[in-house]
Amino acid sequence: MQPLYNVYLSLGSNMGNRSEYLQNAVNSLFEEVGSIVKISSVYQTPAMGFDGDPFLNCAVWLQTNLKPATVLKSILQIEKTMGRKRNALQAYTSRPIDIDIILIDDLIIESEKLTVPHPEMQKRKFVLQPLADLNSHLIHPVFEKNIIKILAESEDSSVLQKQSKWLTNPMKDYNISQYNYIAIEGNIGAGKTSLATKIANDFNAKLILERFKDNPFLPKFYEDAARYAFPLEMSFLADRYQQLVDDITQFDLFKESVIADYDVNKSLIFAGITLPEEEYALYKKLFQVMHKDVPKPDKYIYLYQNTDRLLENIKKRGRKYEQSIEASYLQKLNAGYLEFIKNQHSENIKIINISELDFLKKRADYLCVLKKIIS
Repeated sequence: MQPLYNVYLSLGSNMGNRSEYLQNAVNSLFEEVGSIVKISSVYQTPAMGFDGDPFLNCAVWLQTNLKPATVLKSILQIEKTMGRKRNALQAYTSRPIDIDIILIDDLIIESEKLTVPHPEMQKRKFVLQPLADLNSHLIHPVFEKNIIKILAESEDSSVLQKQSKWLTNPMKDYNISQYNYIAIEGNIGAGKTSLATKIANDFNAKLILERFKDNPFLPKFYEDAARYAFPLEMSFLADRYQQLVDDITQFDLFKESVIADYDVNKSLIFAGITLPEEEYALYKKLFQVMHKDVPKPDKYIYLYQNTDRLLENIKKRGRKYEQSIEASYLQKLNAGYLEFIKNQHSENIKIINISELDFLKKRADYLCVLKKIIS
């Protein structure tokens, strides 16, 4: 996955319905740039550098895997869509919306189009005060000063009037935390780990990832399936059981829910394909004894992806021992999952076809998947 950037933005409006412009900008940032971590209070401030109506200003902290240049491009497009017309002379004028990049983590960027940290931030109370609301521990990477200290030292004498009305975080429309425990399942290469990781980060969930890298039998299985299938499945059964029992039953005060990139029934599905009949019968008995103690997800998501896309994804991620996986094996696994789902009598199971989606590169696709999960 791409690295995650913490981006701090300053938003302002002094035309028309200023609150509505700010809210629409926040909504567009969420839809096109990244997840909104926090929105500051809204402040009314006088126009600076020109005669005009007072502004409503706020700051937004978002997280995105878009590169800084792409973030800037997206912001400029949002401004344009909302009616902002930037003039060639860069003179200060009234505007329906103004979105400035103030900080991006501790990056220092000086390019033709983008300068970070924003070179004027220390002169603007309407930037500093909302930033302090968002994160009082922020450090200016050039001045090496805390944002609170910079605010105290600012020569800007403007009076900020804090507004009683708060902007709404659009993340609230994607109430993932209504579920205590979500299991993201899918075939090999479907993207379940990437999706689980992304959701957990966005919604402050406890993340449980399958520890397949630590399994010494996995590479051997792909070389000699008949010999290593049983020890492989037994080792996965024991590890999945232990991990789920330990991680889910331990209450985490700082997390709102649990997201896992597998469900314990995965063990039975894979074993049904890889093991001969007698070994599977023994395995199933052991599974049933252990399974009764494992917490069950209150939302089970199966990511369906066609076989060609699965093979393409497997090739891209480049795990050497997976490169020999055949289409027929993936098709058997998919059939096993669908058979398991068909035999469950639960409204909490959902199949999401992601064959034509790319939720890592296209934010609209990611939001589409989130909507399907909570619908």
